[in-house]
Amino acid sequence: MANADHLAASLYAAIATEIREVRMLIEHLADTLVSDEAFAMAYIEQLQTFDLVIQRADESADLLDRMAGGSKSLDAVSKVRLGIVQDKLRSALAVAV
Repeated sequence: MANADHLAASLYAAIATEIREVRMLIEHLADTLVSDEAFAMAYIEQLQTFDLVIQRADESADLLDRMAGGSKSLDAVSKVRLGIVQDKLRSALAVAV
């Protein structure tokens, strides 16, 4: 039987914090880019990708926080709100089983 990693929860929480910091950097970059109205209008569709990246980062960080708090993998994944992210995570778990 495998030993439980007693450091895993701390690592999950630290990674969640890192993801949130990256998310804030991306959000600041997006804010800077959209402050130029001409640029924003020319690249509106591409700029929407920033929003998706930010949402995915939030979901990933939230998942890691749930895992750090002791949630089981399937329970933590079931609370992911973005379907595309939840589907990928469920597929990853299915392969591991």
